[in-house]
Amino acid sequence: MTVSSAPGKVYLFGEHAVVYGEPAVPCAIERRARVTVDAREDDHIRVEARDLSLDGFTVEYAGETDYRPDVDVSKGLVDAAVGYIDAAVGQARDAADAPDAGFDITVESEIPLGAGLGSSAAVVVAGIDAATRELGVPLAPEEIAERAYRAEYEVQDGQASRADTFCSAVGGAVRVEGDDCRRIDAPNLPFVVGFDGGAGDTGELVAGVRRLREEYGFAADTVESIGDIVRTGESILADADPDSVPSDDLLTELGRLMDFDHGLLEALGVSSRTLDNMVWAAREAGAHGAKLTGAGGGGCIVALDETSETRTALRYTAECTDEFRAELDREGVREEDSADASGEGTSPEAEEL
Repeated sequence: MTVSSAPGKVYLFGEHAVVYGEPAVPCAIERRARVTVDAREDDHIRVEARDLSLDGFTVEYAGETDYRPDVDVSKGLVDAAVGYIDAAVGQARDAADAPDAGFDITVESEIPLGAGLGSSAAVVVAGIDAATRELGVPLAPEEIAERAYRAEYEVQDGQASRADTFCSAVGGAVRVEGDDCRRIDAPNLPFVVGFDGGAGDTGELVAGVRRLREEYGFAADTVESIGDIVRTGESILADADPDSVPSDDLLTELGRLMDFDHGLLEALGVSSRTLDNMVWAAREAGAHGAKLTGAGGGGCIVALDETSETRTALRYTAECTDEFRAELDREGVREEDSADASGEGTSPEAEEL
């Protein structure tokens, strides 16, 4: 039995534009997905997802399949969870040259699905790491990032970027521009996250931006402007001391750029009323800046505020179902102590496909 975990992330700047080769700066946060993998003697894959929905679910199948079991969770949730795990298993089998390897897989996550915090990337990264370690072929974080990107690219019909998976694999703050991925120095920014309890359809939101960009020149200019915001923000971070408490001037500059970024994302049609209301609640509470994070359409916003005021304001905002402070996680994917795994038995709703 092998257990690995990987962090989620927030975007300081750059979501959506990164799909078109513009830079982005995602930051890993101390909320993790944990994947336990136990090798089987047959080629079946058994997946138990305990925390991806209210009730969780368990499925078992032999090989990849488009069929999904009749369990008491949404079809989209099962499709997403099983699709990403299928792709992660495929990458692990390929890396270990073990095409018939079977696994019992348990997924536990502190990161809500589809909320803009990189849940799928964290699950895929941790899954590849745990499965290859279980097969005796541990991989470097950079190779895990590459394979996790291929997995997301497959599931998202070629619309994935390397940002989420690279950030989850290596941790800390990273800069991604096309195939160029690297860590950057950044102080421990005072992130506050608000969650509306929903989730956006990443594929549809990305496709919507693509349609706008192809139809209107000013939409393409908007995407490029987001890239300009990222470059400006990166230059500000480059002058900051990563080991010191961020200055008020630094936070003010970054916050203004976050506000600009949110406005441009809103113009591209990827925000929502719930996200906008949480953004404005954070700003009115005194946050240095606030924006949506991830694909949008619902899910999470991220604000910069070293005080308790933004959290308090979000707590009393009708659209916000959860709020929390998110520390920068400088560690990426890692192996965990398997002795902590619960080892619970098969869920009664498991089905043989």
